[in-house]
Amino acid sequence: MSTTRRTHRARRGVVAGTAGALLATALVPAAQAAPAPADAGAAVAAATSAVTVRPDPSYAGEPFEGWGTSLVWFANATGDYPDEVRERLADMVFGDEGLNLNIARYNIGGGNAPDVPDYLRAGGAVDGWWKAPEGTTRTDVDWWDADDEDDWDPDADATQRWWVDRIKDDVTHWETFSNSPPWFMTVSGYVSGGFDANADQLEPGSVQDFADYLVGVTERLEDAHGIEVDTIDPFNEPNTNYWGTQLGADGNPTGGRQEGAHMGPGLQQRVIPALADALDGASTDAVISAMDETNPGRFATNWNAWSGAVRDQVSQLNVHTYGTGQRTTVRDIAKGADKPLWMSEVGGNWSSTGQDFETMESGLGSAQHIVDDLRELEPSAWVFWQPVEDYDNMAPGGESADGMNWGEIQIPFDCTAEDTLATCPIYTNTKYWATQNFTHHITPGDRLIGVDDTSSTAAVKADGSGATVVHVNSSTADRAVTLDLAGFADVAPGATVTPVVTSTAGYLVEGDPVAVTDGADGPAATLVVPAESVTTFVVDGVSGVADDAPLAQDGHVYRVDGVQSGRSLAPSGAGVRIETDAADADQLWTLQDLGAPEGSGTHRGRYTLTNVGTGALLAVTADTSATTVAAPADPADTPATARWILSTTGDGTYTLVNASSGTLLEVGGQATADGSPVGTYLANSGDNQRWRLLDETVLGTEPVDVFTTPGTAPELPATVTTVLRDGRGELPVTWDVPGDDAWAAPGTVEVPGTVTTPAGTTVDATATVVVDVLVSTRRATATTYVGGLPQLPATVTAVTDGGVAVERPVTWQDVTAAAVAEVGVVEVTGTADAGSGRTLPATVRVLVTEPGEANAALTDGTTATASYTEPGYPAQRVINGDLTDKGWSNWRSGTKNTTDTLTVTLPAARDLTRVVTRFWRDGSAESWPRSIRVEARTGGTWQAVGEPVDVPGGSTAPVVDVPADVRADAVRVVMTARDNTHLVVSEIGVMAKVPGEAEPAWDAGATYTGGDAVFHDDAYWTAQWWTRETPGASVWGSWQETVRAADGTALWTPSRVFVAGDLAVHDGVTYRAQWWTRNQEPGAANGPWQPADEPQATPGKGKKP
Repeated sequence: MSTTRRTHRARRGVVAGTAGALLATALVPAAQAAPAPADAGAAVAAATSAVTVRPDPSYAGEPFEGWGTSLVWFANATGDYPDEVRERLADMVFGDEGLNLNIARYNIGGGNAPDVPDYLRAGGAVDGWWKAPEGTTRTDVDWWDADDEDDWDPDADATQRWWVDRIKDDVTHWETFSNSPPWFMTVSGYVSGGFDANADQLEPGSVQDFADYLVGVTERLEDAHGIEVDTIDPFNEPNTNYWGTQLGADGNPTGGRQEGAHMGPGLQQRVIPALADALDGASTDAVISAMDETNPGRFATNWNAWSGAVRDQVSQLNVHTYGTGQRTTVRDIAKGADKPLWMSEVGGNWSSTGQDFETMESGLGSAQHIVDDLRELEPSAWVFWQPVEDYDNMAPGGESADGMNWGEIQIPFDCTAEDTLATCPIYTNTKYWATQNFTHHITPGDRLIGVDDTSSTAAVKADGSGATVVHVNSSTADRAVTLDLAGFADVAPGATVTPVVTSTAGYLVEGDPVAVTDGADGPAATLVVPAESVTTFVVDGVSGVADDAPLAQDGHVYRVDGVQSGRSLAPSGAGVRIETDAADADQLWTLQDLGAPEGSGTHRGRYTLTNVGTGALLAVTADTSATTVAAPADPADTPATARWILSTTGDGTYTLVNASSGTLLEVGGQATADGSPVGTYLANSGDNQRWRLLDETVLGTEPVDVFTTPGTAPELPATVTTVLRDGRGELPVTWDVPGDDAWAAPGTVEVPGTVTTPAGTTVDATATVVVDVLVSTRRATATTYVGGLPQLPATVTAVTDGGVAVERPVTWQDVTAAAVAEVGVVEVTGTADAGSGRTLPATVRVLVTEPGEANAALTDGTTATASYTEPGYPAQRVINGDLTDKGWSNWRSGTKNTTDTLTVTLPAARDLTRVVTRFWRDGSAESWPRSIRVEARTGGTWQAVGEPVDVPGGSTAPVVDVPADVRADAVRVVMTARDNTHLVVSEIGVMAKVPGEAEPAWDAGATYTGGDAVFHDDAYWTAQWWTRETPGASVWGSWQETVRAADGTALWTPSRVFVAGDLAVHDGVTYRAQWWTRNQEPGAANGPWQPADEPQATPGKGKKP
């Protein structure tokens, strides 16, 4: 673990005074009406979307170290600005009313030779700490000696060092880092990189000199400024091809524009021991952090290439998230190595409109990135690249033709000593304010905790007195957010949730507290957040961890189910394997929490997994193969090889990191076959390394209801539904059946039963048997859309002679599309099983509406697959209902795929209307295809849906909506990629017809005329004349209820008017009216009706013809 961090310090506030020409950036947030609390329910009802967020305090991190930034270019550019300007900047970055940062990374400059003309970007030429002899040129490379004080410049880098003095009382952790060695240690002779950006840039003979240089600068920085540096990172995105130098015709460099140096994994393994050697005996207590790689995947490549000895010399892991794939890989590497992890650098544009100080787009993009970093990486600190950018470089025509929106703050990097805030104005975009939703409320010492929502992050306060949840609503609609606080042990009677909202309507606006109420599912509070907003929920009055919140529960048993394989972990001889799910003790495991290392959070806790069938512990061998070993008598004696770290992003799945080997439990080769072996391997975020730990402890059984007739023994079920913590199951049951006398007469008999669980325990079951004669059924209901065959119920409610209601199986007549071809109500007949060979007539009324539309991909049982998947971003994420997350990705190192296909398979065929594919912008990449083709599977055959669609480029990730008019059980989206560009899909919507609203609905304020039809109280009514009457108020009133039989014949209803010759169905018989009639039930003697198959009678005296 890293060295002990110093405690939090007093903070400077924002400097008062005129802000000058601040564009959308007053230091006091813009005003806004406070968000309305949802206590009356009106705002909740008005919100068009809703989400429940469940903070999990049982999964807590180590004390959070805080938020930070590299100083680099902005400090170098602004450190000599007039006090008015630089003081304002310092307050905006490190002040309590600004970004509230507390971590600073000092950039140890490399520096080009004195004779090299300046060609780096504004602020990019950070001074080196060397002092070259007079007349030194770029060809002089052998003059520097770390032990010669004359070769050091103690006055170097005055501008960045002004910032060190200014903020040192605000900073709790200092890190020094290098972008490039000094020119005289490089292969090319320039600090902007090699002539071959893929070749190592540090001269092999300068490795120790470089290490001595880093330590020497760090020591001098500490001595000169009275600070203590905690960590030194010798690299910055070392194993990339970003850093290259190009020469112009005159032999002078023209680019790149910043310091950088390629150092592959082999060279990295020489630098780290050299740095460790330089630190040995140095005056600084700093330890090594590494390796600040550009993305988690590249970090893992470097780390996995290092020897164990080199890894041991690194005390802290640093990673950037310019690429977001495999965050969980680095998370698990850090846990396996038992080292703290920083997200040590990121920045971005997050704007489709270039330089823009008003749109929430950039604020939302940055906030979502922070949420994803905290949830997937679990870092102990989060650090900006630099929150201050060059205004002119970000303006149109600067970094790009359209301009860019990097940085939270922008200021010209060419201001002079004569400038003021009026002539050197400071600008902020919405990232500046959205960031404060995090940095003002999740502070050093707090602990990040688990959360099950991908748009939220959560933390508990350092003193345990409350919690914080930050939620990002990127949608264009208001959202009702329910905070489920059942995971906390104590919820005070006066507990509240206070929203602090940032949106275009205002920044950091505090709303009224909303009371936490105790509902059926436990304590919760619901608040509505605006569209396109970032909201901090400050939760006061909650503390502790509820007994049932932790995953591991004493006495419970768990199924370890492979996410990728869909099969369960089980022992197999000396090893382990996956098997088809079965009620088998060998497929169940107990979990025991052995605690976390000192200083760590519970998210790094160690667990044992003990097999219920064998009693053995899951473990690894010396070669990291998975095995089982005998359990020690004292769990404290469990070897590290049998201790596992469980990690989750809150999605209900876990990785299992072995505490000894650092490798992860996985199904090798992505195998799915029953009996496939399970081993361990290096972390890679693959689905074959993710497991569902399903609690299959049988807590009870569902009641069983059975019917029989007098004198007939009931047929009791062979299995019962068991109640589990994580759902329901089925197990065999043994009934203690009474003698035949129990069924001799009508009544109710309770039959006890016993269920033996796979774990060997027993639970009780009860069957309630109703003994009676069934005499009637109750009419059932169903809905469908015009032309859509309805899903009719499998049972109907039947009533006994004694008035008891029971459910009975039913068989319905066939329904054709013609029967539901029009809006209205259709009655379908059927036959219900009444027991003892008897049947009863049954009916179901089907409400037929115009078609609505819903996403069929969200139906239970839908699956998604891909032709290729980046580990950590499986295809199933494109059908999770989240329209703003990074769902599926096909990113891979090196050459990118030219085409890939996503397939969504529905549990049953549906009438499709369109297929909507939502792409996702991954950083600056246009990570969507050049074109797509949609296909649908009908009757087992794939067919094209429309024509291929060209997908335009641009700053905003597109949404491609392809019309579909086909009945299909699967769709696939075939994507042709842009040149050497990966693809990211957020969501695929398979839109299908569903029953729509029952419209037109009767309106109490409307006037209707004869022939108007409305829905009211699940019935369909037709007006006979001008009316404002309520339908159904009287059978003799102005409305008649119209129902048709499945064959289209009118169904008799009391309010409906029939005339001579009209046919009507009643109780399954078709009748013909002999004269005008209303409210006269067919079947009565001498009435107006006669069976349709009898000769028609002549109208009699006194009867209306």
